Amino acid sequence: MLLQNNLKTYITLLVTLFSLVCLAQQPYKRTLKLMGSRFDITVVADNELQGNISIDIAIAEITRIEKLISSWDVNSQTSAINKNAGIQPVKVDKELFNLIERAIGISKLTDGAFDISYASMDYIWKFDGSMTAMPSEEEIASSVLKVGFKNIVLDKKNSTVFLKLEGMKIGFGAIGKGYAADKAKALLIEKGVSSGIINASGDMNTWGKQPDGSEWKVAITNPMNKNKVFALLPITNGAVVTSGNYEKYVNFNGKRYTHIIDPRTGYPSSGIISVTVFAPKAELADALATSVFVMGKEAGLDRINQLPQIECIIIDDQGNITKSKNIKIDKL
Repeated sequence: MLLQNNLKTYITLLVTLFSLVCLAQQPYKRTLKLMGSRFDITVVADNELQGNISIDIAIAEITRIEKLISSWDVNSQTSAINKNAGIQPVKVDKELFNLIERAIGISKLTDGAFDISYASMDYIWKFDGSMTAMPSEEEIASSVLKVGFKNIVLDKKNSTVFLKLEGMKIGFGAIGKGYAADKAKALLIEKGVSSGIINASGDMNTWGKQPDGSEWKVAITNPMNKNKVFALLPITNGAVVTSGNYEKYVNFNGKRYTHIIDPRTGYPSSGIISVTVFAPKAELADALATSVFVMGKEAGLDRINQLPQIECIIIDDQGNITKSKNIKIDKL
């Protein structure tokens, strides 16, 4: 009788352990090209089928966002806004209207260092090795004549957008991937996906925890040596964006000019080679990372320190690391 009871207990334990193994969640990942960039989508799911269904949902949402905001798609509402610059307002979906409204809010916050009308720029700077001399002051000043968020007119009542100047354009290159990652994450959470990561070419958005209960961790690359990581930071239900300009730059008169250009002046940013921003949403982190480059280390750090729930790490062209006041780095 005792042997029989022990056998039953043993079998019950085996069945329980087998059930736990079968029900254990695992991460499932897919890498693909979306919005012209690499996306790595990871979800934690009970099985491969469920994981693939969830990833497909995220892909469909990102594709939808691209069709809405793409300035390359001639049929998009963004293209319609640009085509009618200086002519007439264009009625748009509330989603696009709200995105543009938030973008203008970030422009005000950063004194114009971030500006979606950067798309109006005449790109006179080349970072493909073909430049042999700096553009003239006149050429640089002329290149940004049609840039200026104050010339974007929003009519909330009628949900219209009007660009005052003929030839003016808006684009979402510095905010679009982050926004798409935010929307995909929100949709997956709504569908019951407990945990995951959406990495949109450096715009990383996480939620939940890893299957073992530990936090997701983000590696901060050393821009002086891209094969080395100088810090590993935990991130839970938030976004982190790293922008680097250590590959695209030119040197003139002993000064290094990078491919991130100040939309207010037409001059490339200088002095910083990497900015990592932590924020609740990737859309905001994306925009602020670009803004810090343009504002410079001191002004950028001062602005970040005034914003709640926002932190950043700045690496200058001398390899010095500067961080916002509330962030802690455990170097590797």
